[in-house]
Amino acid sequence: MKMSTKILAGQLYDPYLLQLVPHQLITVSRKTGLVLDVCSFSPESASVNLILNDPDTIDLRHLTVAPGFVDAHVHFFLHSYSETSWAEQVTKESLVERTVRATVHARKTLLAGYTCVRDLGTEGAEDADIALRKCLSGPDPIIPGPRYFTANRAIVSTGSYGPKGSIHLNKEGVDGVVGAEAADGPAECIRAVRKQIGAGADWIKIYADYPIRSRMTDVSPRLAGRSIPTFSRDELKVLIDTAHHAGVKIAAHAKTVPVIADLLALGVDSLEHGNELHTSPAAVRELARPACRTVLVPTLAAYYSIAQRGGAGGDAAWEAAAQSFRTVLAEGLGRIAIACGGDTGVFPHGENALEMELMERLGAPWAWVLRWGTLGGWECLRALDPDPDAGDNSMQFGCVRPGWAADLVGLDGDLAIDFAKTLRRVEFVMKRGRVYKQNGREVTM
Repeated sequence: MKMSTKILAGQLYDPYLLQLVPHQLITVSRKTGLVLDVCSFSPESASVNLILNDPDTIDLRHLTVAPGFVDAHVHFFLHSYSETSWAEQVTKESLVERTVRATVHARKTLLAGYTCVRDLGTEGAEDADIALRKCLSGPDPIIPGPRYFTANRAIVSTGSYGPKGSIHLNKEGVDGVVGAEAADGPAECIRAVRKQIGAGADWIKIYADYPIRSRMTDVSPRLAGRSIPTFSRDELKVLIDTAHHAGVKIAAHAKTVPVIADLLALGVDSLEHGNELHTSPAAVRELARPACRTVLVPTLAAYYSIAQRGGAGGDAAWEAAAQSFRTVLAEGLGRIAIACGGDTGVFPHGENALEMELMERLGAPWAWVLRWGTLGGWECLRALDPDPDAGDNSMQFGCVRPGWAADLVGLDGDLAIDFAKTLRRVEFVMKRGRVYKQNGREVTM
């Protein structure tokens, strides 16, 4: 049995060149799951027929091939809020049910062309993401799904996050279920970070601001819905420094400008949401500074989805998110590091491409959007201290080059003419050198 596969691509998207390269022959190792070679072929050459006669050749000359898509902000243990509210999922669905749902979400995500995701918190499902990662990993995973970066329980300050009960108002959570791990003061923050890293988290996730005073809704809804800082600057510093000391990156949920300014100054690795950036040219300039290593993950799809279903304040939140993204674009393409992450789970898994669609709709050139959704994902998710072994989360991915992961997607359509629809026409999916979808149909394991 041959240990390599040859793939003939009609055209191949290169995120470094920001263009489609015609007639590419990709050789993939089935053993390592890595790309062995990429070279041009002549469509009229007799050698093409020889390659096609090889049963280990996959003919994608009719498709556009791209690196597998990356969603840098998902929640596999949640499903669409249009089906069930966050609070009811967290308090009324058992851990078993939520885990079973997560396996379904993983499969839908992979078949939509997303070969890698970062899950930014189990939202009350405890440490289930670490076990799920094991089931998704390696050359023979137990279940189909993307390579999976985890952030475990996420970290909040006491009293700031849900679920919140209506009887015991000063008690964290409901029936022992908490949406994230609470920590207060530098010592507790250090302990929480160390504990989650010890549990196996790839990333640390913190909620740096949040509508803490949500129980004021009945008398002051505007105050109740306002995001305010959850941690002091000293607490933020130890959270970030402790993660970095262990070689782990840290992501921050942050919307308000003062908090964003602190996070950028302290070296946070990814900024989630940032939907008030349009109010602060200084913060946008800081993101664009060459020395800034923070990656912006705008999560436009979450705001859009909430607005579409008529959620409270949804229209205003979507307008702010859209305006902030346009402000970032105006600062100059390539000056701010961006990754695509939709906060998927707020809306249905498998619909991840909505984030890239919205970016293009708001004025970003499609070639840049596709870069943010492939190579930008790798640049965000890669470790501070890369490990040279061939483990799933240490492979380079997001570009089709020798030595990089053989994560590929084949699309039917013209990205330059109809970007949004082409993203949805996923005919072929390969992860780690293994085919999961071909001719538009799932390949059973």
